[in-house]
Amino acid sequence: MKAFKSLRLALAASALAVTSSVFAADIDMSADANDLAIQGYDPVAYFLDNQPVQGSHEFTATYKNAIYQFSSAEHRDLFKEDPTAYAPQFGGFCAMGVALGKKFEVDPTAWKLVDGKLYLNLNKDIQQRWSTDISGHIEEAVGLWPGIKGKLPQEL
Repeated sequence: MKAFKSLRLALAASALAVTSSVFAADIDMSADANDLAIQGYDPVAYFLDNQPVQGSHEFTATYKNAIYQFSSAEHRDLFKEDPTAYAPQFGGFCAMGVALGKKFEVDPTAWKLVDGKLYLNLNKDIQQRWSTDISGHIEEAVGLWPGIKGKLPQEL
């Protein structure tokens, strides 16, 4: 229990260091004030290139009122065919944060594919903690997400 409490404190401290955004997209999607998701990173690249790749304003698609950028027209078209296959879980919020009932922005380079789904974390330190029990944290987040997805981060 003490470790859980210190993890919550570490997450809260890390979140304060991240610049807070106005969430202009749907409340259950993490996006900046311009509705840009994943800080412009290409969600399809995580799956096909096995790495984060910055997208381009030339190739975009909208999903749940958030704008995703892609590194190519091919990636954009694949996303448009099935956005749920490529969009990050928990609306692009930190998977560890959601497991703790919070919504935190993410570092697009702190990522992992698990069972064909994209999970992002606040930063690489939090990702290391999340990695200690990925399946348990995902299970916890899946259970909590319905109750928090419709709330603003500051309400949690």
